Amino acid sequence: MQITTIILAAGKGTRMRSELPKILHKIASRSLLQHVYDMAAQLENNCVKIVVGHGAEQVTTALKHFDADWIEQTQQLGTGHAVQQVSDQLADADTVLILYGDVPLLKLTTVKTLIAHVNERSLALLTVNLDTPTGYGRIVRDAAGRVSKIVEEKDADANEKQINEVNTGIMAVQGRQLKKWLSQLNNSNAQGEYYLTDVIEMAVADQINIVTSQPETEDEVLGINNRMQLSYLERVYQQEQANSLMERGVTLKDPLRFDQRGSIENLGQDIEIDINVILEGKNSIGSHVKIGANTHIKDSIIGDNVDILANCVIEDAVVGQGSRIGPFARLRPESVLAEDVHIGNFVEIKKSSVAAGSKINHLSYIGDSTVGAKVNIGAGTITCNYDGANKFRTIIEDGAFIGSDTQLVAPVTIGKNATIGAGSTITKDSPENQLTLSRAKQVSLAGWQRPVKKET
Repeated sequence: MQITTIILAAGKGTRMRSELPKILHKIASRSLLQHVYDMAAQLENNCVKIVVGHGAEQVTTALKHFDADWIEQTQQLGTGHAVQQVSDQLADADTVLILYGDVPLLKLTTVKTLIAHVNERSLALLTVNLDTPTGYGRIVRDAAGRVSKIVEEKDADANEKQINEVNTGIMAVQGRQLKKWLSQLNNSNAQGEYYLTDVIEMAVADQINIVTSQPETEDEVLGINNRMQLSYLERVYQQEQANSLMERGVTLKDPLRFDQRGSIENLGQDIEIDINVILEGKNSIGSHVKIGANTHIKDSIIGDNVDILANCVIEDAVVGQGSRIGPFARLRPESVLAEDVHIGNFVEIKKSSVAAGSKINHLSYIGDSTVGAKVNIGAGTITCNYDGANKFRTIIEDGAFIGSDTQLVAPVTIGKNATIGAGSTITKDSPENQLTLSRAKQVSLAGWQRPVKKET
């Protein structure tokens, strides 16, 4: 079966009160349209066509990586008019699936169930029952319970407004039938628009069976029109991620205070995550890992038995097994730590490798460096890697000891088992197994008087 998915994404989103097109607003760091596209892309034999309108250039530029055809609706004259823009690209035998770019949480299982109901004599329609159906098109059924039509809120009479089963707008239908009905649409309604929902009445007239199905929850089919709805669905999505992790054996100290904005490619056992942790991008987390409160991890690999203390930021980094990070540590991109490395409070590592058993525990910056095994770097150490135009590398070989408040001015090499005295500024290579230091002579001035403030 060949599927053509049409994603309607032309609306302006006035109630978002934003210069950004509505479908580019994000849930879990992915645009609303990205969520819909990613779900649709999982369908086999599927060609995706996206109808854009408001901010079309901005949308297509931001999402140019999509494997999809982009169709512009220059005038927004309703959902039926939007689908008409694709009509001449539909094959008769295709199953046409119609989705919406601002309905981000629709599940693949729901869509597969819908598609399974499509044949030459049936149209599949996704409906949902709402306690408060205000604003939605109502599903009108005949005495036998068969769908007879959909009535929009503004066109509904008093009795029809009491109906709780509503239209989600999501449907699947054979291409031959859809093209015929699209050609017959008119805008004789209160809005003066071409309603896609009118094809339901046309299908009934053609003795096509309307087969309805419903999602597991109404949240799946909720669209976003304002910031409150965006915020609500963000929390729904995050609760789903939290539940999934807990089902996989992760301990979340408070599932309501956790955000996953991406995927976890590999997940070990006995992982413990404290409050306000954000996992973003693609991460891998080993077994027996503890992640402290207020930590942000992005696109990183965390080995087994790692302890990440509170308030750390780790991005595009590798943390080897048995290592301890933080609190208040930052690992910037291309930081690679081997096993049993200690990175302490207010330490920043950037584009550096640190070999097994090394310790950088306090208030230091290590950038563009190669640090060997069992190195101890004292508090306040800085690798001076940038001269204002170019960056240079610092090499600290195995077993070196760097005293506190030291500046290593790159390019420079500290030899194996070398010791650097505290308070030194090192500008030349330091030999193995020797003490190197650079200090001004200490002077004490007898009889010196501390200045005092003059009375006025």
